[in-house]
Amino acid sequence: MTTEAAAAASQDQQPQPQPQPQSQPRPQPQPQQAPAHHTPLTPGLRASRFQDLLGSSLSHTLGKISWDNFASCYPTVAAQAPAVLKAVQRQMVERLGALCKKEFDTVLQSRNVVAKLNELESLVSEAERRRDEAGVVEAEAPIPPHMLPADQILAAHLAPHLAQQQSQLNAKLQTIQAHNAKLFDDIQKQRAEMQSLMELLQKVFEDIDGANGQMDDVVDDLAEETRMVEAEMVRP
Repeated sequence: MTTEAAAAASQDQQPQPQPQPQSQPRPQPQPQQAPAHHTPLTPGLRASRFQDLLGSSLSHTLGKISWDNFASCYPTVAAQAPAVLKAVQRQMVERLGALCKKEFDTVLQSRNVVAKLNELESLVSEAERRRDEAGVVEAEAPIPPHMLPADQILAAHLAPHLAQQQSQLNAKLQTIQAHNAKLFDDIQKQRAEMQSLMELLQKVFEDIDGANGQMDDVVDDLAEETRMVEAEMVRP
């Protein structure tokens, strides 16, 4: 009994373990959605030609890394271990071609080149259809600027300056024309006034001529009376 009491006392004296705080439940990460894969568009005529142009340009560029050019850069290795150098050259060309194609595809997808070229082709086809329905005659292709003669190029460069000068001259001409019209009206009024004065003078002259005609009848009688008066005055 004493042994059991001592054991119980020793257990009471031992430090009791502290209760651990309960950990908060961590939020479960949401599963990420896979990126949507765009359905590749069927390239039209312009898009196909553009892709062919990229492929031919890449092939032409990779063609510069030929075995002869590669071997000329490493003549010792080409002479002693040509198989190894050919394998390196082939792997380099394949790796560079794959990287370029991948980069081209990335640019085409990010810029949506195929869809835009297809849209352009649709717009061109629609414009041609409307032109054909309207019966518009196709005009001749314009001459490239580098093939134009010097006088036309000079005229094209001088056209804005000449147009500005022409507008200024037209404004001055309109001002002068308005001033001339006012002067013409003043001259017309003066001519009308002169004409009225001439008519008045003509009437005065006619009156004077009429008065002279009437005086011709009495001039002789007045002259005879005057001579008689003078003769009487001379007599003693």
